[in-house]
Amino acid sequence: MLRIISYVTYVILLLIAQNLCAQTLSQKDSLDLRARERVLEAIDVRKERVVEEEKAKLKKEVERIRELEDRGEISAGEARAKKEEEARKTALNIENKMAVLNNKRALVERGEEKGWEYLESSTIGIGIGNNYDGNGSRFLGVRFENKRKDKKYDRRTYSDIVVAVGFNNALIEGESLNDSPYKTGGSRFFELGWQWKTRVFKNSNAVRLSYGLSFQSNGLKPKDNMYFEKEGEETSLQAYPYRLKKSKFRQDNLVIPVFFEFGPSRRVQHDEYFRYSTRKKFRIGLGGYAGLNLTSRQKLRYDREGSTGREKIKDDYNTNNFVYGLAAYAGIGGTSLYLKYDLNPIFKEPNIKQNNISLGLRFEL
Repeated sequence: MLRIISYVTYVILLLIAQNLCAQTLSQKDSLDLRARERVLEAIDVRKERVVEEEKAKLKKEVERIRELEDRGEISAGEARAKKEEEARKTALNIENKMAVLNNKRALVERGEEKGWEYLESSTIGIGIGNNYDGNGSRFLGVRFENKRKDKKYDRRTYSDIVVAVGFNNALIEGESLNDSPYKTGGSRFFELGWQWKTRVFKNSNAVRLSYGLSFQSNGLKPKDNMYFEKEGEETSLQAYPYRLKKSKFRQDNLVIPVFFEFGPSRRVQHDEYFRYSTRKKFRIGLGGYAGLNLTSRQKLRYDREGSTGREKIKDDYNTNNFVYGLAAYAGIGGTSLYLKYDLNPIFKEPNIKQNNISLGLRFEL
């Protein structure tokens, strides 16, 4: 059987090799022509972008000069001279950069250069045959294209890894947090997620919309040798028959968080692009989250007649499957104080209503 498979594989490779060799020169030239047209179009787009970028730089410099004049640091005559100088420099920049692009375009048109660096994406194509479009190479049906991706002039959306850690507890109906049956220091939460952050307004970074996907793990450690026991539809804390060294109840959730983030930022202008930076800037985020409870489990470690026993119990414990809540954070840069509160009770009715609450630190990496 193995020999038959080897023969079939050999025949397939032989057919592919024949197909590679059968590609005619006229087909290749036709594909090269299409690739050259794509490069020429990309160069034309770059020329338009050069004009827009230089005009944007000139506008920024004129505004800066006007501010100097308004503050009385320079006279009206000096301001006019500086504006004329900036306009002259902008015109020369456009002229020189256009000359470079026009020369490059002429070389590509004559076939002297490929100009792949002006294409804005990098791809790997899968196919059979030796089709070649002048943008790379194809080996055994896999096309490799070497193209440089240019920086976008304006990026409105960014992405980050989000990590949050801190203390966890529960607000129980009819009781204060001081009377909570859970250890304040021992009950903790952890969150790990990926977020996208999009600027809401076109010409301002004062408001950002943050959204993504996060894994949340909320832990509760009961006091006084207690543990959770499920009896039918009821889940309650009960005294454990042996001395507990550890009692921990944990819920793991997968949620979609959404925040509106507010705060100042600094516009950083470069020759071919600009960015908004919130480094060392104050920010505040207000929003919430919704998702599903993945698992609920309890871990017990106890001392029984001088020996240590362990139990790991995975059960639904009558917990709510759907989780949702409110959250907020405030801080400087990528580090914030983080507060979240589950609007859904931990356990379904007829159990006593208790809602998870967490306070800790949130990091954007």
